[in-house]
Amino acid sequence: MEASEASPLNTSSAARLTWARRQQSWSRLAARFFQDKGGAFGLALLLFFVVMALVAPLIAPARELTAIAGRDNPDLAPPSSEFPLGTDELGRSILAQLVWGARISLFIGLVATVVAVVIGSTLGVTAGFLGGRVERVLMAFDDWFLVIPFLPLAIVLAAVLGSSATILALVIGTTSWAGSGRLLRAQVLSVKERAFVERSRALGGGGWHIVTKHIVPHVGPLILANAILTVPGAILAESTLAFLGFGDRFRPSWGKMLDGALSSGAISLNDWWYYLPPGLCIVGVVLAFTLVGRALERVLDPRLAGR
Repeated sequence: MEASEASPLNTSSAARLTWARRQQSWSRLAARFFQDKGGAFGLALLLFFVVMALVAPLIAPARELTAIAGRDNPDLAPPSSEFPLGTDELGRSILAQLVWGARISLFIGLVATVVAVVIGSTLGVTAGFLGGRVERVLMAFDDWFLVIPFLPLAIVLAAVLGSSATILALVIGTTSWAGSGRLLRAQVLSVKERAFVERSRALGGGGWHIVTKHIVPHVGPLILANAILTVPGAILAESTLAFLGFGDRFRPSWGKMLDGALSSGAISLNDWWYYLPPGLCIVGVVLAFTLVGRALERVLDPRLAGR
């Protein structure tokens, strides 16, 4: 009777101890991250863009994005008190397009990254753990995506499937996972040969148990760092596709703004207020994600702590 009553208490105590250790571990990781000046600056810059995207309706109403709203406004007007960042060739506010464009660019970057990480992680872990014929088939599939140039493939898919924000995110995600898949497969090959995996297998652990309890937790930091470093690439890909005319025609994005600046002649006329703000935003968000990703790599991998 006493043993049966003590068992739940012991289980509860073990759960509390595990939770306390996890909290301490996360606290140490957070402290190490914020000690990294580059990572802290990147996080602050990233939060700035996220807040800008969230409060876009408060900064500029969505109606300012329509051509009708700019009908009575001057075209390609420089910054003024009424238009802090000037207007485009249709008289629309550049500031309105910039803050609303942050939503589309960040949305496409994040969704494309989720798609790429899910595909790459699944393929890499499966190929590395199972090996044999499965590994050869999956790696041949991976090689096919590595060999084919990204931009022509993305353009073809965008032209066939459409150019909405969701479609662009799926197109970019499904064409940018190959590198992370091969990297994870190499890491899994190393982890599955370690002693604790062999011990778990000898004790009767099945494949699913080994993958979920041992393999994935050990390659998790690599997946996280990979994901954060994939976001800027996805945002750059969206900007490139939008600049080439494959963006969503009904929603503004930073790449679409650059395309408008080129087609309207603003670049040749040196109307800097049209092309410079979206260009700086693209550079800024790519820099932010890169700094955060590199800082996380140093925090999660002790071998990089001194670099």
